[in-house]
Amino acid sequence: MGGRLSGKVAVVTGAASGIGEGTARVFVAEGASVVIADMQVERGEALAKELGAASFIKTDVTSEDAVAAAIDHASERFGRFDCMVNNAGFVGGVGPIGEFQSEHWHATLSVLLDGVFYGVKHAARALLKQGQGGSILSTSSIAGLRGGYGAHAYATCKAAVVGLTRSAASELAAHQIRVNAVAPGGVISALTLALIGENAGDIDALAASGSPMKMAMYPDDIGQAFAYLASDGARQVTGQVIVVDAGALTAPEPGPFHSMASGFMGPPISPKRGG
Repeated sequence: MGGRLSGKVAVVTGAASGIGEGTARVFVAEGASVVIADMQVERGEALAKELGAASFIKTDVTSEDAVAAAIDHASERFGRFDCMVNNAGFVGGVGPIGEFQSEHWHATLSVLLDGVFYGVKHAARALLKQGQGGSILSTSSIAGLRGGYGAHAYATCKAAVVGLTRSAASELAAHQIRVNAVAPGGVISALTLALIGENAGDIDALAASGSPMKMAMYPDDIGQAFAYLASDGARQVTGQVIVVDAGALTAPEPGPFHSMASGFMGPPISPKRGG
């Protein structure tokens, strides 16, 4: 068992399931204490009990007061606060842009963007007060880096998370508070299973077959990236977005120029250069 996060205290929103749960598990395995901030009371309390070095607090990320309370709870329960992981989310509104419902747009932004803003704001407040640096992390998505990977409101929020990450990083760097994000690809989780409507075995095979690296991705894969960014090993890393997608964004399929016979396309290569 590792110890990259030994002695650190983190708040993870949406930690009762999915990427948040995977992150909480990795953090505890790496020596951290974790506040599980989620709306799912039964799941959150059970996970906190299972992990041991964890505490649950019911948190609605659309409420600024609730997010602030979760961060304050970390210091009250564990004596300090070192890391915020703004992860709570859902798919939100879907549909063609010409028919997208405004109420669905605003409801999506309230969780995926406002909730992240509250987390960054109050994590910065707490870390500045503590005066020992720290780490603020958020979940973006490859949908925020390239069109076609997510619904309109979802993709907009995930792109905005990148902008907020870089903007906050520029302000907080002088205080040794690092601000970074992770952009996952398709992760197998309860949400994925609900959307696809297949059993886990089928999903695993489907995800692996569609992956450039032929690998299915799970919540703890994203948790490992967050653990690195929260650790002292990333002490000089800030304002960055780490993409964890098994190659989906940069290598969706081999390009045609990679598979043809080696050669040269263009005018003849001159044997002489210069005058």
